[in-house]
Amino acid sequence: MPKYVVRHGVMRNLGVFSTRGHALFSRGHQVIARTHRGLEMGEVLCEATEAALAGLNKPKYGQILRKVSEDDDREFRKLHEQERREYEICAKRIKELDLVMRLVDVEHLYGGERIVVYYLADGRIDFRDLVKLLAKEFQTRIEMRQIGVRDEAKLLADYGDCGKLVCCNTHLSEMPPVSMRMAKLQKATLDPSKISGRCGRLKCCLRYEYETYQELQKELPPIGTDIITNQGRAKVLAHEILASQLMIQTEDMRRIVIEADDVLTILGKPQSAPKQDQNNQTDKAAKPSQVEKTDSSATGTLQGTEATESSAEDSTSDVTQTTHTRSKNATTGHSSENPKEDNTEAE
Repeated sequence: MPKYVVRHGVMRNLGVFSTRGHALFSRGHQVIARTHRGLEMGEVLCEATEAALAGLNKPKYGQILRKVSEDDDREFRKLHEQERREYEICAKRIKELDLVMRLVDVEHLYGGERIVVYYLADGRIDFRDLVKLLAKEFQTRIEMRQIGVRDEAKLLADYGDCGKLVCCNTHLSEMPPVSMRMAKLQKATLDPSKISGRCGRLKCCLRYEYETYQELQKELPPIGTDIITNQGRAKVLAHEILASQLMIQTEDMRRIVIEADDVLTILGKPQSAPKQDQNNQTDKAAKPSQVEKTDSSATGTLQGTEATESSAEDSTSDVTQTTHTRSKNATTGHSSENPKEDNTEAE
């Protein structure tokens, strides 16, 4: 039984769908399929081969029932017009209940099993009263779906700065995270207005070539490395990754751009911060010397203590010889009155 990858729903979900009997479909065929949400209209993308399944992350499964007929097409357009009215009613109820949320879109499934409400909110919203009102109004199941700004662009955006349809609304099934480091590595402008998409976040296309840039950068000497070129000894200042060029500074303080193939020898790489494991090994290696040092210092302390005791005894005998008028009890109390001797005993 053949299986196909089908895209369905306003969020352009991807799933693997089997067929009834041995029915065959081609790319672009509009079909009626039973998904995990209910009866929906979808588009066949390709056959579910091993290579196609490798690119899907935990796809949902369903069954293709039939191709879209003229009656199905008329019913779908009717539902689309009905969604506009449902959107207006939902927005009105949100305003009446004074809910801190922004309505994005309303999706009415083809089979009528449910209506999905997409909204934006900063935190959790208690929409139980809203669901009751909408269920009573539309006489069907209501599903509230909180989304992010990227999903909002996926639902509403049309064209990007490049002049083509936005990626999230065409071929992207998932939207991976994008960071400023990707933009810096590709020498893209850091102006937020130029590297941000319709959603206000960094453009997804910044990630497309990031891995290629990383692979090409590994073939170049790291920045800060001393190298030998036809111009003599120099230091790497910057990279032109796609052109495989280096900006270097020579010994006479000239800055020039050379090809990466012109590097004859790499003298040394810039010193990086030591890793934690290296620190631990260094600490372990240093412990024996520290113990020896501690033992020697302790020995010196003991020797100093003996010297202190001998000096204290000498001073005690001097005091005993010079003080003949003291009684035996006074002489006995002399050792307790001598703070130097007491401290030595404590040590």
